[in-house]
Amino acid sequence: MMLAEGLTVGGRTCRLFGAENPGCILVQPSARHENATLEAEAQQIAVLSKVPFVLATIELEDWVADLMPWPDGNVSRDPETGKHTQETLSYVLMALVPELLQRYGPLPIILGGYSLGGLFAIWASMQTDTFKAIAAASPSVWIHNWMSFAQKHVSLADYIYLSLGDQEEHVKNQAIARVGDNLRAQYALLQEHLGAEHCTLVWEEGGHFANNEGRLARAFAWCMDQL
Repeated sequence: MMLAEGLTVGGRTCRLFGAENPGCILVQPSARHENATLEAEAQQIAVLSKVPFVLATIELEDWVADLMPWPDGNVSRDPETGKHTQETLSYVLMALVPELLQRYGPLPIILGGYSLGGLFAIWASMQTDTFKAIAAASPSVWIHNWMSFAQKHVSLADYIYLSLGDQEEHVKNQAIARVGDNLRAQYALLQEHLGAEHCTLVWEEGGHFANNEGRLARAFAWCMDQL
C-alpha cells in the first residue's frame, strides 16, 4: 500500500512515499519544481521493482548552493555556491537517516537524485559508506574539475547506476557538452574500482529535461533489485 506523508526532520521539510513495511530506504534531495512529480516517481518505482520501499525526499532551499561540492561560474556566480554541500550531507547522515532507521529498522539505504542531485549522490558516496547504492540520473559531472576529483576518490557504495540522455552532450554550451565524455570516464573508473557487475551506464532518449521522474525511477529500481 502506497503511503504519502509529510514530516519535519531537523528543521527541514521531508516527504515520504512508498510501502508501510519497506525492505529498503531511498533518499532523494529534491527541488521545489520536482514536488509535482514525486508521487508519480514513487509509483513508477513500485511498478519497476517488487522490492517494497520508502522514498524520503528532502526539499532544499537552494538547489545549487546545497548540492554543488565546489564553486563553478558556469553553474552559478552566487558566492554561496559550494559552501553548503557538506551541510546537506551532514543533515542526511545526522538527522534524516537516524530518523528513518528508527522508524523502519536497519534497512539498506540508497541515495539518488537527478542532475545536481545525481552529482551530489556520487560525491556523497565518496565521503561515507552509509549508502549501499547510488542512483544518479543525468548527473552534472560536467562541472569544473569533477574528473580530477573523481580520479582521486573512490566510491564507497556497493552499486552505482548512471544514466544520461543521448542528446545531453550535443549542446552549444561547451562546459555542459563535456557531460558525455565525463560520464563515460566516470563509469570506467567505477568499473575499475567496484567491478563491472556493480555498476551500469544507461543511455536514455532525449535531452536533460525529458522524463526526469521516469529516469530516476529506473535508477532507483535497478539499485533496489541489486540489493
